[in-house]
Parts: sequence; structure tokens; C-alpha cells
Amino acid sequence: MNVRAIFIDMDGTLLNVSNNISRRNKEAINILINQGVKVFLATGRHYEVTAPYHKEIGLRTPMICLNGAAIHDADTGRAIQMKNVRINEQRFHHLTAENPCNVIIHTANGLYCKKTNEEIDYWTKVGQVPPRYIGDLRQANYQDVLKYSVRTGAPSPALSALFKKEAEVTDWNDGFEMVAPNVSKWSAIKSLLLAFRISPNEVAAIGDGPNDIAMLRHVGTGVAMGNASNEVKAAADFVTGHHENDGLAEFIERYLHKSYEPYVI
Repeated sequence: MNVRAIFIDMDGTLLNVSNNISRRNKEAINILINQGVKVFLATGRHYEVTAPYHKEIGLRTPMICLNGAAIHDADTGRAIQMKNVRINEQRFHHLTAENPCNVIIHTANGLYCKKTNEEIDYWTKVGQVPPRYIGDLRQANYQDVLKYSVRTGAPSPALSALFKKEAEVTDWNDGFEMVAPNVSKWSAIKSLLLAFRISPNEVAAIGDGPNDIAMLRHVGTGVAMGNASNEVKAAADFVTGHHENDGLAEFIERYLHKSYEPYVI
């Protein structure tokens, strides 16, 4: 398998349920880097909670964040590409206020949310940057929105469908996310491949979520995690193991390491 670059999702792929990178995953990635393969992170997370893991692995490549709405430089953290999403704010807040949900707004200047929760507390701990605002978002003074996240606690296709003319919508089991039209991890990957002069056919991508489907379909080798949904698996060329069982490393070791030897625990 001739792979010059690999794009790796974080939650449910690189990380285990405790938000840690296993030793096996780290070792598998390091061997790839030593082989000359370019390794990138492509995540729905914002920069501050991506960078510590990027540094832990020792990557020097740009980071794709917020489902492709932002690309950050590895050394400075500066956003080298940003795609703002513009929706009817009054309508959005009216509709979300009628539903019991949390709303998280990722902007170029930080995070705004209706209320905090365990996930946001974790982001604050890891990224060392608390939300800029918590409360009634109709009163918040924010601009340059990169991603909206609506957490309803259940699938909400009827609500998310109301925004599909304004934004690129990704439905999740606990709500939905919105970025600018035609923005995705894949759109960000295309920008980086152009810059690095790499063909999509020479690329592997691995992930587990609905925000990974486009990149899995369009790269040369798309890999779904064992914990992914059937929809995600159907978009992939390979299905590897569960993220709790180092499915990422399992694929890399078997198909990308030049000298494959079964991993022994």
C-alpha cells in the first residue's frame, strides 16, 4: 500500500475512552513518521484541545480542527485557514431556545456556550482556556463563528434539517453540528494535499464518526474504526478494531509498516 500521508481522527479513533493515546498507537505512529509518512490530525475539536495531543505524538504537520473549519500551523498555532459559517442568528436562537439543549459556539476568539458540562470542563482542563461566555447566547457578543454545536441528548434530524440551506450539517446521536457550506475534514485535507503536492490516491484516513465519512470516501484508503456506525463503515475500504483495542495501531501495523510483525503485549 503506497501511502505518503495519513489523516487521523481523534475521539473514538486515536484516543481511548479516557482521552488518552495508548502506547501502541503512539509507537505505530512514530514508526510511520520514521518511514517518511506525513501524519496529520483531523478532528472536530478546537485547536486548544488538539494541540496537546499533537505535541505528545511529536507531529510537525498542520492540524485540521472543527471539522475542517480551521487549519492551524503546528509551530505557532496560528490559523492558516478559517471558514466562517453564517446563519440567521435570531432564527437559530429562537429554535434552540424552544428545545431543551446546550448550544456551543466555536469562534475565532474562543468558545461561547449556553451552559457548561463535563465535556466543556474537560476542554478547559486540557486546553487551559475557559469559555469566553456561559449563559443566554442571545446576550453574548460573538462574531466569526467557525462551528455551531447543538447538544439535545438524542438524534434531532427534524431540527437540524431546518439549517441545511445555510450550513453543512452533521447529525450525531446526541444532536448536530454546523459549519460553513461545503466545509468538511475532506475539504481541509484537499487544501493540505495541494500544498504538500500529494495525490488523494496516496492518502489514508481513519475515523469513526459521521464527520469522517467524506474523507473516508475520497482518499485512496478509507478506514473505519470497529466502534463506528454501519453508515461510517459502509463509506470505508477497511474496518479495523475498536478504539479501546488499539484499532488505529492494528491497521497501521498490518498495512502501512514496511516490516510488519504482530504486536505482542
